[in-house]
Amino acid sequence: MTYVVIDNCINCKYTDCVEVCPVDCFYEGENTLVIHPDECIDCGVCEPECPADAIRPDTEPGMESWVELNRKYSELWPVITQKKDPMPEAEKYDGESGKLEKYFSEAPGEGD
Repeated sequence: MTYVVIDNCINCKYTDCVEVCPVDCFYEGENTLVIHPDECIDCGVCEPECPADAIRPDTEPGMESWVELNRKYSELWPVITQKKDPMPEAEKYDGESGKLEKYFSEAPGEGD
């Protein structure tokens, strides 16, 4: 099992999760985070830390495409290990459906 970041992180990008990760497996895109599934040790400490409820175990139904998205971009984007401010309009986008199709950016973030 591994954990993955799903679409509710997009345009929110809360980083509370990166501070508690013991193995630094979060990577930062321009408007979202991802988890490297091969680096995640399945400890689960990140999941309850996410204010947007955007982290899920890969054992939930329908997570296969999220595992692949997280894998792909964790190999392209820089690692993030320190908490940063969320995106300016995070509260506005929190809970919106269809964010992957509407807003996802392939551009990398700044990382640490």
